Amino acid sequence: MAHLLITGGAGFIGSHTCLVLLEAGHSLVVLDSFANSSPEALRRVAELAQLPDDKRLRVVEGDIRQAADLDRALSCPGPGGEAIAGVIHFAGLKAVGESVQQPLRYWDVNVNGSRLLIEAMGRHGCRTLVFSSTSTVYGEPQTFPITESFTTNPLHPYAQTKLAVEWMLQALETSESEWRISRLRYFNPVGAHPSGRIGEDPQGIPNNLFPFITQVASGQRSELRIFGDDWPTPDGTGIRDYLHVMDLADAHALAIAWLLEHGCSLPVLNLGTGRGLSVLEVVKAFEAATGIPIPRAFVARRDGDVPKLEGCADRAAEILGWRTKRSLADICRDGWAWQSANPRGYDD
Repeated sequence: MAHLLITGGAGFIGSHTCLVLLEAGHSLVVLDSFANSSPEALRRVAELAQLPDDKRLRVVEGDIRQAADLDRALSCPGPGGEAIAGVIHFAGLKAVGESVQQPLRYWDVNVNGSRLLIEAMGRHGCRTLVFSSTSTVYGEPQTFPITESFTTNPLHPYAQTKLAVEWMLQALETSESEWRISRLRYFNPVGAHPSGRIGEDPQGIPNNLFPFITQVASGQRSELRIFGDDWPTPDGTGIRDYLHVMDLADAHALAIAWLLEHGCSLPVLNLGTGRGLSVLEVVKAFEAATGIPIPRAFVARRDGDVPKLEGCADRAAEILGWRTKRSLADICRDGWAWQSANPRGYDD
């Protein structure tokens, strides 16, 4: 088992990945600024993992853009005095629309923050990294499903910053062969842990479809806003490849284990189900799973959106043995279990 640093570990994907890693026996240091997350998520992760004490999960509040915070986190020993063996890097900003409005902020946090993390890892002799990237780097492909060989064409600052970090890591691998790096391009994570204890807790109006649906179902919002009904898709609404967050967490655990075992980098990997679903298909599936009607209204398209994203994850299956296990019904059930038990998110 390894001693790992998880940046942004209190976030949606980060918290679920922390739980999977702890259940696998790893010890963790989480570095998080809590700008878009809550310490309560990590307290619940420890509870679900049934940790007897805090020796296997240590939390450092800090910013990846601050060298002192990075050094504190990378200096935290494991339960037996172990040094950090690898890093899973989630910390960053991720809202497409916000990135269009505040591009410099996204370049600072996502790119400059990643650069400073990599430099700090080098100072501490840690050169194993799993990077959280995105399928939006592909832009607006015309054929599907999307494979890793597709040309990248990021259409908004969020995707541009993620691809810039990928390029930076590729250059680092070329210049310093001892680095072991995995770049995971994933599609749309949704759902929650089946316990209902941890889940997605967006600040303000959700940017993503699924938490918007569940907030309407819980009565916090009067109706679901669907961004466009005139996309070139069968029902006019956008199509995305939705995967359960627990499947995504499993993929991160497999990737870091592979890097540590094999001592070399992985190729870029897509993580998705291979089947796209339209917004209306997801809404109807949620209504069928919960029996709760979702009032909805169509509004104008958002800047940066594309009609369809649908991925091929055959490479991840071949190399890591990873495929999604959980269904859309599981997503709806688990996501509603989280929202119904925590209508105000971690503030409850």
